[in-house]
Amino acid sequence: MSSVDPTITPFEAFGGHAFFDRLVAAFYGRVETDPVLRPMYPGSELAPARERLRLFLEQYWGGPTTYSNERGHPRLRMRHAHFPIDRAASERWLAHMRASLDEQALPEELDTLLRDYFEAAAPAMINTDG
Repeated sequence: MSSVDPTITPFEAFGGHAFFDRLVAAFYGRVETDPVLRPMYPGSELAPARERLRLFLEQYWGGPTTYSNERGHPRLRMRHAHFPIDRAASERWLAHMRASLDEQALPEELDTLLRDYFEAAAPAMINTDG
């Protein structure tokens, strides 16, 4: 039996903006020092990428549509096509996201919902053999 309230969005069940801000901050704290992933982010600041990911995740899970209002349709694969993403990069991304999600200590059902999404999304971004 589901313990998630069907009258609220996943965005609300996760904890809204504050939850996604914490998750994305934890994730980019790891990316900051990752020798494989960090070079994929142009410039010295990760703040713009951090903001885009947070907005995307909030919208995807039923929150505000700010991402699409500002940037158009997410087109996830297209927006990442110019970054060479191989299996190793995908696995590192997923490992950092899993660790960041672990820090959030969500109830099991919500944790599984996010984890399943990330585990499907990460390999879908692979666009090169390396």
